[in-house]
Parts: sequence; C-alpha cells; structure tokens
Amino acid sequence: MSTATATAEGTAAEEAASPVLSRRRPFKVRPLSILAIAILVILAICWLLPFVWSVLTSLKSETDAAATPVTWWPANGFTFDAYAKVIQDGNIPRWVWNSLLTSVAITVITVAIASLAGYAFSRIDFAGRRWLFAAIIGSIIIPPQILIVPLFRQMLAFNMVDTYWGIILPQVIAPVMVFILKKFFDQVPIELEEAARVDGANRLRVFLQIVLPLSRPILAAVSIFVFIGAWNNFLWPFVVTNNANLMTLPVGLQTVKSAYGIQYAQNMASAILAALPLIVVFLFFQKQIIKGVATTGFGGT
Repeated sequence: MSTATATAEGTAAEEAASPVLSRRRPFKVRPLSILAIAILVILAICWLLPFVWSVLTSLKSETDAAATPVTWWPANGFTFDAYAKVIQDGNIPRWVWNSLLTSVAITVITVAIASLAGYAFSRIDFAGRRWLFAAIIGSIIIPPQILIVPLFRQMLAFNMVDTYWGIILPQVIAPVMVFILKKFFDQVPIELEEAARVDGANRLRVFLQIVLPLSRPILAAVSIFVFIGAWNNFLWPFVVTNNANLMTLPVGLQTVKSAYGIQYAQNMASAILAALPLIVVFLFFQKQIIKGVATTGFGGT
C-alpha cells in the first residue's frame, strides 16, 4: 500500500514538474475536426493532381503524351527523352545563371530601397509624407501590364534594352514591400531608438544597428517573396530581351517550346525544370516562407 502511494505521489510530482506532461489532455474525436481534416485532404489532393500530371506527362514519349484517350500511365513506359531534348536544344546553364543573377540583384536592391523607404515613412516627419505614402499605396492597384509600354520606352531611351540592368531596374519598384515594412517599423518600440540617440547615434546608425537587427524575420520573409517573384517573372524579361544569352530561364525555355511547336512532353519538362530551383528554395526556407505568410499575409504577391 505504501509502495502504491509512493508511486502515485511520484507520478503526480513528475507531472507537476514537467509542463509537457501537465498539459496532456485526452484526445477527443470531434465531428467538426474530422470534417475539417477531410476537406483539407481533398483540397491537398486537388492541388497536387496538376503537379503530378505535369511530372508524369514530362516522363512520357510524345506519342504517349498526345495519345487519345488520355491516360495517366504511358503505354510505352517512362522516358527522360523530353528532358534530354530540352537540355540539349536549350542553353539551360546560361539561363539559370541569368535568372539567378537578376533575381538576387532585384532582391538585394528591392529590400534595401523598401526598408529605407519604410523606415522613413514610419519615423521621419517630413513635408508631404502622408500624401507621398498615399500615392505609393495607390500605385499598388495599378496592374503591372499597363506599365509595360512606358517602361520599355524608358529602357529604350536609356539604351538598356537587352542588358541586365534593363531586366533588373524596372522590377525593383515594390510599393507592397514598402507598405509591409513601414507597418512593421511602426511596431518597433521607439524608446530603443531614443536611447540610442541619447548615446550619440545618428539616424543612419540607429537604423543599421538597432532597427535592422530587430527586423530580421520580416526582412527574410520579404527577401524570399521578392526572389520568388523575380524568378517567376516572365512578361518583363520576355519584352526587354531579344538576345538568347541574356534570357532568363522561363523566357529561354519558352523559345525552345516555340521552336518545336506543340510538344506536350517537352512543354511539361520545361515547366518542371523552371520550377525546380523554386522547389529547392522552398525546401530550404519553408519555415521562413510559412512564417512570412502567417505574419504578413502577402502570400498572393
């Protein structure tokens, strides 16, 4: 009896000492939870089906890919011929390098400009601040396609067509990122900056040594989304480049597809090759991406 009592007291003491054990609750099956999980599973399957279909089609021969009726599994087995032809006929390494170079440059310049602008709108009380910020917010509703012609004329006037700068500069304008960073800087305690100013730090030093270190999570999220947007951008690099050696990966793969007409397997292989770098980026930075979507809510940009 005394042994059982001691055991029970020991278990209670362990549960009281361990917050994990003390928080345990018996699992209850709730109808609404089951319904929610079932809906999420159905939505996940619906989202995955097109991707699975693309991968399977890219592994078919052109005969199987164009066969009627359409089937999931090829009659002649899987093959990597579509990938081999796309890689052989295209300049994949050069296009990947162009995409990587321009995407990194766009990300660095965009984050630098947006963070400085967001901090200025958040902390510096200059003349016309509210009107200028309202104009930046208003520019968000302008569709990027409307700006294609004036931007191309500007690049033509500056002799930047078919150059890296012609691809990069028009894409560093990101009013959404200025708005997001401004809202984040509004939440940084101003007492920290005032203490640094009392110690003799100027505005730039406060920004670089106080504000930016506190903003690492939001800067990481903004950088990832800007990089993904720059990598996926097809329209502007397609308009501003004619030289095959300056094309980005999405634009270059499009030229391979055009050369062969409608080749379903090659089209899908090109799409998979273009998406592979972003899949790698997502696998490495999925925590930051999910955290950025959860905290900022700009996953649709």
